[in-house]
Amino acid sequence: MASAVFLLPGYLAPECASTHEVNSPAPVMDEPITPVLPPPAFDPKKVALGEQLFRDVRLSRQGTHGCATCHDPSSNGSTQHTSGIIRSESGRNFDVPSIFNAALSFRLSWEGKYHSLEEQAAASLVSHSTMDSSVEETVARLSRDPAREQEFADAYGHGPDAESLLNAIATYERSLVTPGSRFDRWLAGDASALTPQELSGYRLFKSLGCISCHQGVNVGGNLFQRHGVFRPLGRREPVMLRVPSLRNVAETAPYFHDGSAPTLEDAVRKMGAAQLNFNLSDEQISGIVAFLETLTGNYRGRPVGELN
Repeated sequence: MASAVFLLPGYLAPECASTHEVNSPAPVMDEPITPVLPPPAFDPKKVALGEQLFRDVRLSRQGTHGCATCHDPSSNGSTQHTSGIIRSESGRNFDVPSIFNAALSFRLSWEGKYHSLEEQAAASLVSHSTMDSSVEETVARLSRDPAREQEFADAYGHGPDAESLLNAIATYERSLVTPGSRFDRWLAGDASALTPQELSGYRLFKSLGCISCHQGVNVGGNLFQRHGVFRPLGRREPVMLRVPSLRNVAETAPYFHDGSAPTLEDAVRKMGAAQLNFNLSDEQISGIVAFLETLTGNYRGRPVGELN
């Protein structure tokens, strides 16, 4: 979770969800969080090629790892249920973020350095701490594989080059969205999708001010914020971070930019103290965690966290 300091207008108003009939098809209106929609109909050949490239260890100079080594789409989009740390170009170590729903964020990486998935892919190829290669070297390696060259020809009409390499990876990444969470079903009008505790946790999430930074389709990922406002929160530097998405957050432990919170309960407790100056009770923490667990969506018809 990331910082929240000021409440946005209207977020302390009582919710009107109770006025909807149970199982009413009418969507819940005027909420600060919006549903994840299914991905657009991308060219299936480009998506398939991008998926192959995402897993291809030839993207690294030593041929030992690919993008999926750290951002595993077969589990939670990050390192599978373990702490994973990756070094950024700034030389700092950061917890590995999930690749799921990355395309819905306005900037990429914890420091928010990259404006597009193509830009981030290119930076990962040249980074000494990730692929330690270059776009040109990667294209040359892939061009020596007749099967891969044919896949590029089928998808782009020619063999691999820098533009098609980055576009294929980015197109696949744009397909990695996770609609269909229970919270999204509630937003769509299914009043039975949330339990009373989960709905109470969502109301608390809003009234405390968490929603000031964690809103929109990605429940975050759309602004920068200072961490450690009232009390220290993990490693001090960098002070300003891109607010992370809370989509699938129950499946992506550990938490914070340095991975210093091992559980979601611990993260909520520390966020309340550091960002809002609240000492949350165990009951409040349980309610907020219950709400956050409803943000787990589906990929290829299965809930994130149950993909293996």
